[in-house]
Amino acid sequence: MPYVENRTIHDADSHVMELPDTILQYFGNKDRQAFEPFARQRDDAFAAQVRALHDDPAFRAGAEEEILLRRNHQALGSFRKEDRPATLDYLGFTSQLVFTTEALDNYGLEDGQHNTLACAAARAHNRMMVDFCGVDRRLLATGYVPLVDFTEAHNIAAEALQMGCKALVIPSRCPPGHSPSHLGFEPLWSLAEEAGVPILFHVGGEHKMHPDYHVTGGPQVLDFHGGAENFTSASYMSIPLALWQTMSVLIIDGVLDRHENLKFGAIELGASWVPSWMRFMDSGAAAFMKGEERLQKLSAKPSDIVRRQFRVTPYPHEPTGWIIENTGPEVCLFSSDFPHVEGGRNPLKRFGDALANTSEESQQRFYRDNFIDLMGAGLDKDLHDHPSLQ
Repeated sequence: MPYVENRTIHDADSHVMELPDTILQYFGNKDRQAFEPFARQRDDAFAAQVRALHDDPAFRAGAEEEILLRRNHQALGSFRKEDRPATLDYLGFTSQLVFTTEALDNYGLEDGQHNTLACAAARAHNRMMVDFCGVDRRLLATGYVPLVDFTEAHNIAAEALQMGCKALVIPSRCPPGHSPSHLGFEPLWSLAEEAGVPILFHVGGEHKMHPDYHVTGGPQVLDFHGGAENFTSASYMSIPLALWQTMSVLIIDGVLDRHENLKFGAIELGASWVPSWMRFMDSGAAAFMKGEERLQKLSAKPSDIVRRQFRVTPYPHEPTGWIIENTGPEVCLFSSDFPHVEGGRNPLKRFGDALANTSEESQQRFYRDNFIDLMGAGLDKDLHDHPSLQ
């Protein structure tokens, strides 16, 4: 029995749990050699262990029953593309946007010193994602586009779309040397708008909290995995800060107005900050309107532009109903974060509880309509609704 039955729910955030050396096979020989020092540390024993686990008939026999209990590399379809269609059948989601796990920060290459290699890594990533998602039309591959080079940003995006990517991901952090709203990116925005696909941000592409904040004189606080590489309650505070600034300049500098049919989405970056951000932009626009021509040219208040073109996935622990009430019914999207631990073992219950006092229309927007609006041509029309409802 699927987790979701007789209902259309689109999942705006899922992942492939690629093994650290997976991406290497998608590089050309020259670029692979240059990239290897930046690759994640290989663990051949772990890779052999998880492959053997998924070869075990007894383990595979429990996959459907434990579809939301097994997490990370233990989850069916987490790293083997051949298993992912069955995973989607067991989950019952109508479609899934699929993101990387290992390459969310593009391996730290976008520092202004490794621009060529950053672009090569993005191309390898995009080939990897298209390959993984190519087994099922319901799996929507995301292509990554670094913003370190104006020409290459357009070229990488065009290649990603030609290969079959259904959305383009850019970092939320500011690229070195120029704003993400720089006029040099106009060909990128035009390309995405004409293709009818969204520009997305995902956690991992932001500026991290400065490490000195963690030097407290006390013991190091570990994350929920037991290490120090992911978020704690303190570093969690920095997740939306880069996106707050990046989306603000994209709106204030007129990018969204020049491309009114282009949608932007923030995935796994939280949403409780969005109501305050919308009002903060409105107050800033009102305060500086008289002296800034760019503000005078805006087609609407910044908050109205957000409702028109920006979509966001709340975390399951956030007050989703309150967020919708204070942003508008157009803004929020459902996501599972499958197979990551952070998504929880029963996201429908958590979101359902949070939306208990929200209208049926707003819930329909949250689970279905806003995703269709965000994805545009990236989601085929025959995938708008679950087959059981067609």
